[in-house]
Amino acid sequence: MGIAALSLGTGGCSTTGANAFTLATNTTLTWNVALGAAAAIYLIYDPLAPNWEIEEAKLSGETYRLSMKMKRFHTGGSGEALQVLKRRASQLQQENGHAGYQIAEYTEGIDSQTLGARRVAGGTIRFIKHEVADSFALN
Repeated sequence: MGIAALSLGTGGCSTTGANAFTLATNTTLTWNVALGAAAAIYLIYDPLAPNWEIEEAKLSGETYRLSMKMKRFHTGGSGEALQVLKRRASQLQQENGHAGYQIAEYTEGIDSQTLGARRVAGGTIRFIKHEVADSFALN
């Protein structure tokens, strides 16, 4: 698979035989530079990192504030903020033994910064104890 990907990635290029390949007429690129650029792109993009960074703050015994920031360079996941918030709320619910949770507040936006805008989202979660858990109260 690696050889196939390499041959597809260098389609239209030719090798000169001196550890370099020609991209266009009078333009050559050495393998060292190409591999260095690929490594730099991988480190900046980091495809294995989660799309969202979550900060949580406990406001009171049963209330949490979740603040989320999306990573700057991504290829998807822009519409999953509410899904991520609900997943984390469910994890906290199970860890703390609560019967359920309510989303008291939820916001989404874009934070403009010098290096580019990034998506942000946040929510306030209120957990429900076993004695007051009721399917009608959750709606």
